[in-house]
Amino acid sequence: MRGVDVQQGGMFSYVSLEDRVPVDHPLRAVRRLLDEALSSMSREFDRVYAEGGRASIAPERLVRALTLKILYSIRSERLLCEQLDYNLLFRWFVGLSVDEAVWDHSTFTKNRERLIEAKVARKLLRRVVRSAKAARLLSNEHFSVDGTLIESWAAVKSMRRRDGQDEPPGLGRNRSVDFHGEKRSNETHVSPTDPEAKLYRKSRNVAAKLSYMAHVLMDHRHGLPVDVQVTEANGFAERQAALEMLDRLPKRAGRRTVAADKAYDTADFVQGCRERDITPHVACNDGRSGGSALDGRTTRHAGYRASQRIRKRIEEGFGWSKDGRPLRKMKLTGRARVGFMATLTVSCYALLRVANLLRPLPMAPA
Repeated sequence: MRGVDVQQGGMFSYVSLEDRVPVDHPLRAVRRLLDEALSSMSREFDRVYAEGGRASIAPERLVRALTLKILYSIRSERLLCEQLDYNLLFRWFVGLSVDEAVWDHSTFTKNRERLIEAKVARKLLRRVVRSAKAARLLSNEHFSVDGTLIESWAAVKSMRRRDGQDEPPGLGRNRSVDFHGEKRSNETHVSPTDPEAKLYRKSRNVAAKLSYMAHVLMDHRHGLPVDVQVTEANGFAERQAALEMLDRLPKRAGRRTVAADKAYDTADFVQGCRERDITPHVACNDGRSGGSALDGRTTRHAGYRASQRIRKRIEEGFGWSKDGRPLRKMKLTGRARVGFMATLTVSCYALLRVANLLRPLPMAPA
């Protein structure tokens, strides 16, 4: 019998959001880990909010919403709030009821500084790493480090001379700027919209763009990121940030190893690793003037070859974080905001990886 096409919707719903989400939905494991991490940060949230006054949007809900924005590659917070209004799965994940009103998108802008002050993104990553360590998903012995460029939200066209001797820009919204015959560099030019972004290019065959640099430290056992740091884009930032992240590792007895590409094959980085009782398994840059900083005492071991093979897995996290996500092009300005969003993106990747690793394997049919 053919059903009737009834256009009138029901006024009431007797099915809860919890029942609408499938039991085996991937977001259930993600939310479980995320709620455990957020519940342990209650004191940090209390420090950045006033004791009295009008109640604000719960910071836990804001963090869950930003997690959805990253996981589903939603391009803006305005579009995120639009989807929260009609997407029942998103409402369940954030903690909104069916009838509860969604906040305005400007709430993220007003409360982002509080989340940055409370260091929510970095503490979330630490909680996820702690959960992975409790589940024996980390080796805490073998690591890889690498950096990637984050394109700034400021355009090269916005750069102005530091001495203020620019020609007046043209009229109109998209003002034309003639840079022909003029050499632009970080010493002579700066972007007024994002002065902390630096001109940098990855290789000689690509154009220089205003960028930041993100650095990630990865554990070798399951390719999980354990630390992240955002710096200005320059030729020394990768090695300096790598040593700082290695210093933040928990102390342990015995030696560690750290793998890296040819950019880390310098005498100062190799010496810095050895001073920290860490064996540098960096790729040998024999074409560099003076040759490689490593010799057969390090490269002859099988562990060196294994590190060089596993270290490439760090690119998986970079690829995920740039697939329509913030590490491709940051829509925020300032190193503090960029660092917060980049750290939160890496935390979401770690959160998703840990949730998948802890998920029980499906039963094979008899």
